[in-house]
Order: sequence, then C-alpha cells, then structure tokens
Amino acid sequence: MGKFFGTDGVRGVANQQLTPELAFRLGRAGAYVLTRGKTSPLIVVGRDTRLSGELLESALVAGMLSIGANVARLGIVSTPGVAFLIRHLQADAGVMISASHNPFPDNGIKFFGADGYKLLDETEAEIEQLLEMLEKDPANDPIPRPIGKEIGRISDESDSIDAYLEHLKSTIDTDLCGMHIVVDGANGAAYELAPHLLRDLGADVTTIAVNPDGVNINVDCGSTHPERLQQEVVRQGAHLGLAFDGDADRLIAVDEKGDVVDGDQIMFICARYFKLKGLLAKDTIVTTVMSNFGFFKSTGEAGIATERTAVGDRYVMEKMREGGYNLGGEQSGHIIFLEHNTTGDGMLSAIQLLRAIKDEGETLSNLKDKMHKFPQVLKNVRVASKEGWDTNPVIQQAIQTVVDALGEEGRVLVRPSGTEPLIRVMAEGPDHAQLEEYVSQIAETILRQLGE
Repeated sequence: MGKFFGTDGVRGVANQQLTPELAFRLGRAGAYVLTRGKTSPLIVVGRDTRLSGELLESALVAGMLSIGANVARLGIVSTPGVAFLIRHLQADAGVMISASHNPFPDNGIKFFGADGYKLLDETEAEIEQLLEMLEKDPANDPIPRPIGKEIGRISDESDSIDAYLEHLKSTIDTDLCGMHIVVDGANGAAYELAPHLLRDLGADVTTIAVNPDGVNINVDCGSTHPERLQQEVVRQGAHLGLAFDGDADRLIAVDEKGDVVDGDQIMFICARYFKLKGLLAKDTIVTTVMSNFGFFKSTGEAGIATERTAVGDRYVMEKMREGGYNLGGEQSGHIIFLEHNTTGDGMLSAIQLLRAIKDEGETLSNLKDKMHKFPQVLKNVRVASKEGWDTNPVIQQAIQTVVDALGEEGRVLVRPSGTEPLIRVMAEGPDHAQLEEYVSQIAETILRQLGE
C-alpha cells in the first residue's frame, strides 16, 4: 500500500482525508496513466448513494476532463455494474466512488482498467508517484492541459445500466416464480437494481433499506447488519433474504428460519451445484485463509479442491486468473463468477444461489447445513496505528499462547484491516465460549499495546 492507495482504492473521510482537491488530482493522474496515448478516451464513472458522492464525482470528473478524457456518467450503480459497463461501452477505464461497507462519512475512489479488472499494483504505483508530485509541487504539473475543443466532455449513460441487468439475467436459465424473497438494499447502490432484477426473473420481492437519503447507507442494514433482515424473513414467512453492502459487490443471505448464510456457505452451495452440473472449472474453488475450517472439510468431502490465498478479493482474483478457475470468493460475501464478471458481484451471486436452490428443490437451510461450520469468533480492535503489530513481542506471545492451547483442534488468524485502523482477531475451534475468551485475551493485549 502507498500513501494514497490502500487495498481497495483511495479511501478516507470525505472532505477531510478524501478532499475534492485530492479527487481532482486523482482524476488527472488516474486518467492520464490509464488513457495515455489515446485520442478522446472514454472513462466510465459510477457512485453509490453517499451524500459525498456528488462532491467527489464533480471534482474527479473535472480532473479527467482537464486532461482531455471524456466521461460517461452512470449515476448510482454498483461496483460490478461499473466493471461490466466499462467493457459494454468499450471505455478505456472506469471509476467507482464508494466506500463499500464502511460507515457513511467515509468514501473511496476505485479505478478499473479497460478490461474491467482492478488495477495492478504497478499501475497504482505510477498514479501514486504522479499524485505525490502534484501534491509537493502543484505549480509544476507535468500532466497535459489541452485547450479549446480538446477538453473532455460529459455524457449521461445511466440508461446503459439496463444492459448490465440484462447481462445478469442471461447468466441463468431458471425463473424464480414461486419464490418469496426479502431484499435488504443497504440503502446503497443496489436499492433499486436488486429488486428490479429479481422481479424481472419472476420472484415475489419484499424490500427493506431501499430508501437512501444520502446518510443512511449501511446504517443498521445491509450485509454487515443483517438483524432486521433476519426478523423480516421470519415475519413474512419468506423463502429467504438477501443482503447487499453499500456498493453491492458482496452478498450475505438469510435462510427461511432466519439464520445467516455467509459467503463460505454461499460459495459451498454454488460450488457443489456447479460440480453436479459439470460447470466448476477444474473442480476447484478459490478462497482465502479466512474461510471456515468446515468449508475446507466439506468441499473435500464433496470432491471439490480448494486453492487458498491471502485475505482480499484481488488475491482471489489473481489466483483464479492464473489457474483458470471460474468460482472463488471470501467469507465476507465477495464472490466472483469469473465467466460473468471481473469482480465480486452481489446481485450475480444472488441469482446464482437462487438458481441452485430452485433447481435442487431444496430449502436454503438444508443446503446450508450440508457444510459443517466450526464455531468462529472475530473481534475488530481499533488501534491508533497498525504499524508494528506483527513484531510486537507482547502481542506475538499472546497469539502463540492461544495457538498452543488450541493445538490441532482450531486456529488463530490475526491481521490488519486494509481499509480501516483495525486489527482483526479471529479464532476457530470446537468450543464457542472458549474461543470468546481466547480472542478477548488477544484483543485486550493489542488494545493495551496499540490502542487509541
């Protein structure tokens, strides 16, 4: 990670760390690096429902126009929608303005190349270098400033979002008639798109958290807060519920009993179904080291091989592309169906899950229970700085003590968040109460050593 780019673009509190001045410079630098040498290049720009999206979009787009790039403005759309529409509109690059599941005051700017994939590290490093140059010495801006008719122009391409929805519908050959689904739109990018998609496919849809006001994105709703969805599914007697995050690149489900179905379980259901249908490339699924012990045990019993990566959907994607795999993802609900899109896609994941449920004639709870899940405890520790956590001897001793106590009956994973000042502590094992105690021991040690 550099000074500006984290694990998923440039993020910060809007108008504080992520200022319109920075967005303008980022627009200039990003557009220049990604469209260099092209005449009248086209860049696709989308955003989620955050109030600050309009502020940052205006500044970002102005920077892009200033180097002679044209901008196709999509308005409110999901991150995977931007990834698809870059290719559909034959654009030279794309940008999504969103902080995903982060709290409302945050926002972010994420770039995609002409192929719809997130940028390589070396490309981000080149943009970083230009940004640092512009910050230190703005008077000596090396990026071209065309004049007259060479300045870029804006077009409104919000209607092209329909092409994205049509693409999603084309990925399944199953209608959803007879299914009652509760959709939690997180008051975010999927608030209109997801209900529209599912109704077009024949489902009876009840909605919650689909009234964004610019400040209520992810507030007590969405994939990180499914409690209201759980209650509503049971109250409605629905077949299941679907919860998206702010930019709709992840999915968490709720079964008919009101129990949460996480990304591991969704991936297992889809992988098992794909294997039965001969659709799972190399009979292999790619996931991260954060997946539950039970996921690896259950996939093995189903004859499905696994490839493990570091935490982060970019690492999952890299392994999928390297190995020629078509299904992968994370426990958090970022799931990639590489034959259909170039990034995690919550709505795509939803209809693939629904196809498996409908075709197998099973309830979601029955399919979910085919994966034995080990108890898991995760705690986020807010710190003043993430630096030095992995070399701090007191923290390392606390971790090793728990590792020794669990032995071969469990595991511990401690890692820094890529986007927030947090250290994540996770443990798995047979006894939930014991895990709570172990994780608290490590978390309290981290807080004493690195806390605010």
